[in-house]
Amino acid sequence: MGSVGDRLGGSVKTPDLQVNRKPAWRRLLHRSTSWLLPARCVICGAGDVDAASLCVGCRADLVANAPSCPRCAEPLVQSEPLCGRCLRHTPPFAGSFAPLRYAWPLDGLVTRFKFHGDLAAGRSLARLFVEHAREECDSIPALLVPVPLHRQRLRQRGYDQALELARDIHAGLDGVRLVPDLLERTRATDAQTRLDAAGRRRNVRAAFAVNARALRRLGDERPALALLDDVMTTGATLAECARVLARAGFTQVRAWAIARAPAHD
Repeated sequence: MGSVGDRLGGSVKTPDLQVNRKPAWRRLLHRSTSWLLPARCVICGAGDVDAASLCVGCRADLVANAPSCPRCAEPLVQSEPLCGRCLRHTPPFAGSFAPLRYAWPLDGLVTRFKFHGDLAAGRSLARLFVEHAREECDSIPALLVPVPLHRQRLRQRGYDQALELARDIHAGLDGVRLVPDLLERTRATDAQTRLDAAGRRRNVRAAFAVNARALRRLGDERPALALLDDVMTTGATLAECARVLARAGFTQVRAWAIARAPAHD
């Protein structure tokens, strides 16, 4: 089976990053009528797809994030108890799960979902995550909490990509409770993609808070919790969220992401 580029008849370019401006009603219409259309691969458009809407060839092109650091999911050459970064600076979360590496063709799928309003791509990403979680996670945390967007970014984009993923993952995993509003982003931050590791940490410092009303709904419960983001690079955003949750009494926080990119300083 050839590469995705071969199957599409040439080289493939990842879509330019830009803010999605598709009206909400049009995204809703697409979601409500997509079941009427023949199933096609969300990457190359071929027929005969699996439950994640991927053909056999595109499924084979996905890169599993293995081996990886059990603490931060950093891709490794060989299995190790911890990566060098975690040995030097222990992350504030108990462990991480990011089953795929941020590489072609997954990176294009993430871009379409995150910046171009392609909700079908998002559903495929969530289904891939659920498949891996069922097979590879020893235990599923009781709570699922998406990393929130700031309201300014939400107005620009029209949807919260981590929340959309969390809804589909929640639907596919038994025994996990979705708490979509436990965290709030209290200030707008710059795009992390433009910053190095140190800049990413500074950018998200004090950018999150626990929602008091959502916390009261949990009562005295502080069960194991999974923080969900689409892609994990340095882990700065997830780490800041974990620190905020730890101050609220959550001692078993894990970082979840669809994909892991190598963390370059």
